[in-house]
Amino acid sequence: MTEALATGRGVLASDLVIHDHHAEDEDHHHGAPDDEGYWDVENVELTTVGIDIGSSTSHLMFARVHMQRLAQALSSRFVVVRREVLWRSPVTLTPYLPDNRIDAEALESFIHGAYAEAGIERPDVDTGAVILTGEALKRRNAQAIAELFADEGGRFVCASAGHHLEALMAAHGSGAVSLSRDGTVVLNVDIGGGTSKFALCRDGEVLGTAAVAVGGRLVAHEGRRLTRLEGPAEEVAAALGTSVVLGQELAPEVEQQLVARMTEVLLDLTAGGDGGELGRRLLVTEPLTALATVRPDVVTFSGGVAEYVYERERTDYGDLALALAGTVRAAVGAGRLGAEVVAPPEGIRATVIGASQFSVQVSGNTVSLSDESVLPMQNLPVLHPRVELATDIDPEEVAAAVRASAVRHGIEDAAAPVALSLTWDGEPLYRRLRDLADGLVTGLASWVRAGHPVVVLLDGDVGSSLGHILRDEVRVPGPVVCLDGLILHELDYVDIGELIRPAHVVPLVIKSLLFSADGAPERADVVTAGGG
Repeated sequence: MTEALATGRGVLASDLVIHDHHAEDEDHHHGAPDDEGYWDVENVELTTVGIDIGSSTSHLMFARVHMQRLAQALSSRFVVVRREVLWRSPVTLTPYLPDNRIDAEALESFIHGAYAEAGIERPDVDTGAVILTGEALKRRNAQAIAELFADEGGRFVCASAGHHLEALMAAHGSGAVSLSRDGTVVLNVDIGGGTSKFALCRDGEVLGTAAVAVGGRLVAHEGRRLTRLEGPAEEVAAALGTSVVLGQELAPEVEQQLVARMTEVLLDLTAGGDGGELGRRLLVTEPLTALATVRPDVVTFSGGVAEYVYERERTDYGDLALALAGTVRAAVGAGRLGAEVVAPPEGIRATVIGASQFSVQVSGNTVSLSDESVLPMQNLPVLHPRVELATDIDPEEVAAAVRASAVRHGIEDAAAPVALSLTWDGEPLYRRLRDLADGLVTGLASWVRAGHPVVVLLDGDVGSSLGHILRDEVRVPGPVVCLDGLILHELDYVDIGELIRPAHVVPLVIKSLLFSADGAPERADVVTAGGG
């Protein structure tokens, strides 16, 4: 089963000594280590927790990850050799106060209870992540919820997942990205409580994402009396020429009309349209226009409503989820999606994530720091621009790739610093480096104007040269941090520590939102007209 799990590794490039933070502070330079010391050098075990707070439901998961250094001599890379899920919480409804704010105290009580039931103390957890998604992002106390974990320090990634990032995480966590690795075009539709997210995948990559305000908990009722009513549900009712009023009864026939109209919007967007007049009002991103030309071979569903689509859940929680899933299933049975529908390994838990991949692997010879006082920096989201750097470099193409990466992550407002991860190839010629520098600064213009540091992380050995060009020739007004010898990916977060002397190395903590590659959906698990 696909799990979003955390991994860890640690190498100091200057002396290639592994420092496992569980181990005693030993000096491995002198003589051969004993068996126990050797194990500590070659292995790292981490306990992680992932916490997902959504508009409808909240849940968490504890896991243990065993990392082992690659067998090649002097390798600085560690790989996952074993993952073990220690405990999964029940999926609970996200608690709300009467004024529709999330009840932070009740949520904290749930989390504390989960720790106690799992038999895990907070000091036992090495790292983890708390992610706010969907409608939860709009609540006035969303920041207060994230601050519940502030005392965990750098061990936790605390992030608000915008629509594009949530679609990206759902595609990875559900297993849709893994399913696409053989060239299959996969469309993952993550139907949550407040929004539905689309992610088009091929060759193990997400080609594009979109989101629309269609979800299973836009309406909630007790004994048919409406106790929750979100704006998008009112929009749908208005388009039907009817109305729904908080405190009044929701007639079953009106409920069916609502979910039928929502499903029509989803189907049009799945076909590459814009959802029509109603869909355009409900879209919270641009439509996924790539679907008009790149048609999926396979459609997968994730999110809470997916549990009903695949009939893994049948309980009616007094919202639209059960009825909405019914209309989606009917569309699938009628062949209206035009593609095979496959049940991925994960549905409602697709965005449960862990974090804690860490490494210290930067060569002191190629570190470029214009201002050491900017360090340390914590929890920088990593943007990975999709740009080819093997031949001539086009500054405009680089800038466009940087901006597109920011859009995918939903962090275009430049409110906080980011890190750019680049795959360098080809000769380190001045002209190429200068064109790259110009493109990066143009793409990061909003961040530069805001005074944030320009942070560039590369795999190739050009960090020092690029840093000098950014600082001395392009004249970036703020701090410049260029480090290399790193392999990073989208969905990573990084902590950058202070410069270590006399070794002149910079420690990096790479916190990855990693998903196992062995949990791709099985082709045999297909929803058919007969009911799945």
